Amino acid sequence: MGGKYAIYNNYDLLPYKVIDGFDDQAFEGYESILSEIRRLIAVGKRIIVFDLYPGVDKEELTGRLKKLYPALLIDSEECAYDSYKIDEIFEDNITGDRVFGVMTYKKLEDCFDRAKIEEMQKLISRTPGVIFVAGVGAGLITLGDAYFYFDLSRWEIQLRYRKGMPNWRCDNGDTPFLSKYKRGFFIEWRLADRHKKSHFEDFDYVVDTNIPNYPKMITGKAFCGALHQVSREPFRLKPYFDPGVWGGQWMKEVFGLDQDTPNYAWSFDGVPEENSLNLKFGNIMVEIPCMDLVLYRPRQLLGERVHARFGTEFPIRFDLLDTMEGGNLSLQVHPLTEYIQETFGMHYTQDESYYILEVSEEEEAYVYLGTKEGIDKKQMEEDLKRARDGNYQFPAEKYINKFPVKKHDHILIPAGTIHCSGKNTMVLEISATPYIFTFKLWDWGRTGLDGRPRPIHIEHGLKNIDWDRDTAWVSQNLIGQNRICRQEDGLTVEHTGLHNREFIDTYRYTFNKTITCNCKDSVNMLNLVEGAQVTISGLAGEFKPFDVHYAETFIIPASVGNYTMTPSGPSEGKTVSVIEALVK
Repeated sequence: MGGKYAIYNNYDLLPYKVIDGFDDQAFEGYESILSEIRRLIAVGKRIIVFDLYPGVDKEELTGRLKKLYPALLIDSEECAYDSYKIDEIFEDNITGDRVFGVMTYKKLEDCFDRAKIEEMQKLISRTPGVIFVAGVGAGLITLGDAYFYFDLSRWEIQLRYRKGMPNWRCDNGDTPFLSKYKRGFFIEWRLADRHKKSHFEDFDYVVDTNIPNYPKMITGKAFCGALHQVSREPFRLKPYFDPGVWGGQWMKEVFGLDQDTPNYAWSFDGVPEENSLNLKFGNIMVEIPCMDLVLYRPRQLLGERVHARFGTEFPIRFDLLDTMEGGNLSLQVHPLTEYIQETFGMHYTQDESYYILEVSEEEEAYVYLGTKEGIDKKQMEEDLKRARDGNYQFPAEKYINKFPVKKHDHILIPAGTIHCSGKNTMVLEISATPYIFTFKLWDWGRTGLDGRPRPIHIEHGLKNIDWDRDTAWVSQNLIGQNRICRQEDGLTVEHTGLHNREFIDTYRYTFNKTITCNCKDSVNMLNLVEGAQVTISGLAGEFKPFDVHYAETFIIPASVGNYTMTPSGPSEGKTVSVIEALVK
């Protein structure tokens, strides 16, 4: 495909890892799964448990299970509290805000009535014959003789929210998507991940339910074995793409996306909290949340010192922001560390940076960054509030610096710095992971794709603007910070950031030969920002050579230690560039 932006046309939209040694432990489709359940029953497995991640279609599952005619089919959620009680339990987490809640530290069992669980356990003990227990939290009642876990990616959950699926134990199908997402992010996914994490070694089977009516299943041994393998090798995440009011045309062409979609604003291909892993067992492709890997193999994935600091949280995030032929992002600021801790219950904040992957050749590209010197802060606050209330255009360029940018610039954005990317840029956003904490100050008078006004959070924002980040400070500290730290024939290594308030370090490798890199006891997240292809290899063949293409994000677990990168395929013998991020 040729076109205005297309360069290499080799972006892999369906990356996967081939998993060795478990080809006979994968199942595809309900008939295959039901056949395996029949086999379990035939060998004496009487109590079979089907535990579900919130969002899995319970009715779809139980409709199939009834065809096996169990003596008793228990809905585990009959032991859960009703929606009113759960709202009461999580009242402080839900908040009245449209977007932001407070991170819960409760557990899934806090949503269940212990007396009802005990009643169910007594019912199971006195009921002869085959018993099925199915639903969210089924494992709280019993692990049974066989324990199935039905998993689901967060992206698929979001798509189902948009189609009208309510939150767990809620009757809110018609509620706006952002409110559903908020409840999932701050409450449901935290509860479910803690529950799931405590049972990884108990799983007899793990089921991928991302395709309605067509599940894929692997044994618990295959699941754990796959995560062991992936934690020792380079891998990519399954990307997903989403349109937006400011979205552009670059990704649609360069990545070969749906040409009928008006634009694509975001690409998420380096967010383990949201993205999935595609794992191939023989001819069967199984999709599991990448968070399963983070939760199950954190030391091997993150490295000892990173795990000691962040626990089972993946601290680095890469995503793409496309404004080519689009519009400016919202003018925004991210919370200071103490604010996100005290207000939202998060450990660390959303420091970030913009790596400029591409700019328009026809119009000037720019970023808004920091306040101008000598501005009237009170007047700016008043103007922001007037603009939020309508019928007034906030004069952004009166108050905010506007810096021109070019390809391969790296703009540093520590929390508290007012910023946004302008139109006609293709940004690789490299940042810390708490990615929903964006306080929009001004959105250029736009509404969202749903026709509703986009959320503006001026009260939060004004409490987090660092007014010392003015023109001089930004120029001296956040722009043009590249420095060469190693140079030899065929290789230049540059330290490109981030600011000393940010815990992420970034390096750009520009090379035309095989080079050796070291993980430095940190997970490495990287992107090929120039060139068609590189191949990642172990020094002693510890894993199969791994090919990466232009603009693809990839992850190298800390356990890999040393690895090589080589220009390959169309880039063999040519100069390529890779940006790398790791924890300082």
